[in-house]
Amino acid sequence: MLDQVRTDIDALMDTIGRDARAAARPLSIASAEQKNRALEVMAAEILANRDAILAANALDLASAKESGVAASFLDRLTLTPERIDGIASAVRDIAGLKDPVGDVIAEWDRPNGLHIERVRTPLGVIGVIYESRPNVTADAGALCLKAGNAVILRGGSDSVNSSQAIHSCLVAGLKAAGLPEHAIQYVPVTDRAAVGAMLSGLGGAIDVIVPRGGKSLVARVQSEARVPVFAHLEGLCHVYVDKSARLEMARDIVLNAKMRRTGVCGSAETLLIDRAAADTHLAPLVEGLLAAGCEVRATDEIRARIPNLVPATEADWSTEYLDAIISVSLVDGISGAIEHINRWSSAHTEAVIADDPDVVERFFTEIDSAILLHNASTQFADGGEFGMGGEIGIATGKMHARGPVGVEQLTSFKYRVRGTGQVRP
Repeated sequence: MLDQVRTDIDALMDTIGRDARAAARPLSIASAEQKNRALEVMAAEILANRDAILAANALDLASAKESGVAASFLDRLTLTPERIDGIASAVRDIAGLKDPVGDVIAEWDRPNGLHIERVRTPLGVIGVIYESRPNVTADAGALCLKAGNAVILRGGSDSVNSSQAIHSCLVAGLKAAGLPEHAIQYVPVTDRAAVGAMLSGLGGAIDVIVPRGGKSLVARVQSEARVPVFAHLEGLCHVYVDKSARLEMARDIVLNAKMRRTGVCGSAETLLIDRAAADTHLAPLVEGLLAAGCEVRATDEIRARIPNLVPATEADWSTEYLDAIISVSLVDGISGAIEHINRWSSAHTEAVIADDPDVVERFFTEIDSAILLHNASTQFADGGEFGMGGEIGIATGKMHARGPVGVEQLTSFKYRVRGTGQVRP
């Protein structure tokens, strides 16, 4: 029986792969107007079907609560009328972006008269594997479409009803614009064998895999994928508060970086405070976090100053809590902060709060994470906040895509060389 189920899933995934590859070519040459028409209809359909999407989400939430998942997981899964409005708005924002396909990135002339252009092209077929975030269905579908790519979406079993409800709105947009409906496909089964099939590349149908989810999912994808992967394993994000930082600004940024939404990958997990500012900044920052309901895990040095904090262990410096918990340490200025971050960071997002330009310059120069912020919350680590209209995820690798993965990151390029009869001697 299990062999039959696996055979059926393999056959299903092979069909999905072939359909995606077939849709990729006409999509790659679709006009900007045609793609934008599809995106506008998608946004309108999401708003028109708000009640149906909320009803589907209620089924997912009931199941999740019954299984006893963490509060941060429920937050990522939950849709509200306001969040659905935000999803539709993000799709419209993507429609308003410049079409990257065909964009001339660079051009130059050679002494022999050849004119060379580097031009953006779609990647082809993108596989997106994600958990618990129904909004990714719309974000990924819209971004891939804008960049001229076909996409295969495999959401988690926890969000299957919500994702399918949103996906139907995307298909309606494709049909309205006369684009192939298989350009955006949603894997209709929750069996993990479907993920394995996608990681194999579906017989060459998939060009890139983008995972968005927990550490175990991303680790599996990076370990098993037979095609290139855009991914980050976890978001161990740091905030460093320098002695030159204005206290009121630092307090607002630290509180927002940790507590705005604790379950997102841009949530701060470690707070580093300049030892030279311990007398002025430490207590107000820690007390602000405690008052907001955040558990503070601190070094013995800090606990000697502020009693009743939870002791920090070495494991805390490498833990992505995704919860109302933060680890706190004093460091010897910017040098100590750089040393700590470079040792423990996952190369996702770090922030420095400082008014000393030399401190900021060292932070930006000597730390090599994908996103670095000065006097701003780590929660801005988001493609939408970068003006990209949305993102599929944050990439922390150094090849091709890094940081928010938006429409430009979902393209490759080719060279166009124009001559007037030149031959090589």
